[in-house]
Amino acid sequence: MYLSIRLLLLCIISVTTSAQDIPSPCLSIGDPAPPLRVREWLKGEPIYQFMKGKTYVIEFWATWCAPCKAAMPHLSNLAQEYKNKIVVIGVDIMEDKRTTLKKIKDFVDSMGLRMDYTVAIQDSNFMQIDWLDASNGQWKYGIPRTFVVNEEGKLAWIGHPSKLSKVLYQITNNSWDIAAAAAKQKSDMYLAALDDSLNYELMKYREDRLNPDDLGKPDLALLAIDEIIRKEPRLQYAPLMASNTFSALLKINPLKAYQYGKVAILTPTYIEAPYDFIIGSIETYSEKLKLPEEIYRLGAEAHQIAIDDTPYPELVNIPKRYNSMADWYWKANEKTKAIDAQTKAIEELKKRKNFSKKDLSLFEARLKRYKISS
Repeated sequence: MYLSIRLLLLCIISVTTSAQDIPSPCLSIGDPAPPLRVREWLKGEPIYQFMKGKTYVIEFWATWCAPCKAAMPHLSNLAQEYKNKIVVIGVDIMEDKRTTLKKIKDFVDSMGLRMDYTVAIQDSNFMQIDWLDASNGQWKYGIPRTFVVNEEGKLAWIGHPSKLSKVLYQITNNSWDIAAAAAKQKSDMYLAALDDSLNYELMKYREDRLNPDDLGKPDLALLAIDEIIRKEPRLQYAPLMASNTFSALLKINPLKAYQYGKVAILTPTYIEAPYDFIIGSIETYSEKLKLPEEIYRLGAEAHQIAIDDTPYPELVNIPKRYNSMADWYWKANEKTKAIDAQTKAIEELKKRKNFSKKDLSLFEARLKRYKISS
């Protein structure tokens, strides 16, 4: 056993060291913006190059991309709010080869004021390569993806359009720290790569999913994680490391799992706090382990954080989240909160077009049962 642990620690040291050498993306915050390479302008005044003294928002989208469509009204509002300070350009990329130019034009026309900014189609796939692919490094972020080009023609920010409001406010009032943003981008990519690689190393300590009685080797997993965190403390609450830590603690010491999880669900690292990983672990082990009330309360709270952090609620099954939250509050003996959550599940379900009457019946039956038993 001691030999296997020593071999594990050597492996971790090797992985951690190699992660330091992860190549940077070809395009980073602070670099000069690549050129606009456009096949056709579909809406607004054509823009042939970035002009000094102007700020530009470049948004990559496609007709098949539901999150892109959900982001368009938000971008339109920002384009109007900052109409004297910024230019928003939506660039269509990554379309299916069977998608015709007419179909793309018809889509833009159908959006009307929900897509109230300049719109273009990329020339071949040049902008996808020069912008999206070049900025990804090893991480293949999809679309929607937003780039802000500052008044000097440099990339000031790269990210998801749901985060754009705060960034634009700071850029337009000259309080944006581009050097700090560049450093964060580099740090985030490093942590993401390290989290992913070490998650792979820890897989050997997980249970055999085909054997319902197997719980893996949580003690060895925690020993390995302790060594990882000692070498790189910033990984303590990173999503994949948090998932491994929380799952292992659930099997050995649920109270410590609860204490760790309470912090984890509120602690972002290279992306949002790992609330969904905590939720997933509780879902996985609720059938295999006798979990204490505190864990179910934690899961319910994580669901609420997830709901609050959802940028486009119409794309997420919010009623299902509230339904699960109610179940976990009930198991946590928080009966009033369970009733409130189940009521919200029903309210959210009714807001949906063509909602399932079967789901509504099940939700209402559960609410009735809660009220009778409370």
